Amino acid sequence: MITLENYLAEYKESHLNPINIKIHFICVPLIMWSLLGFLHTFLVAGVNGSYIGVAAGLAYYLSFKNLRVFVSMSLVTLLMLASYDLIPELRIVSVVVFVLAWLGQFYGHKVEGKKPSFFKDLVFLLIGPVWVLKKIFPSWI
Repeated sequence: MITLENYLAEYKESHLNPINIKIHFICVPLIMWSLLGFLHTFLVAGVNGSYIGVAAGLAYYLSFKNLRVFVSMSLVTLLMLASYDLIPELRIVSVVVFVLAWLGQFYGHKVEGKKPSFFKDLVFLLIGPVWVLKKIFPSWI
């Protein structure tokens, strides 16, 4: 299994341009928020879709055996979940935010001159939020 440190180092390789980094600081959390928000508008076998998404994501983060990453991502997702009841027309807002944030991401990678990491491995979609947290709180993660 590849370690979290290996994933973060590889993710960093295509995120060196300061403009791309700033765009990612905004767009990665927005994509995460909007994806979970969209899932929040559905029930799957009587369970809120966002809870299933959060459980799957946290199980993945737990596999790294890094309590700080698990706690950080748990707190972030809890804050996101708490916000959804405040947003009218959450499904529509989530779709609009998702599309705009991805347009921002692709622009950032155009500036960077490198393809997004997830083109190589979809797991980088889950590494992006950890990378953002590590950039903000380098001594914590």
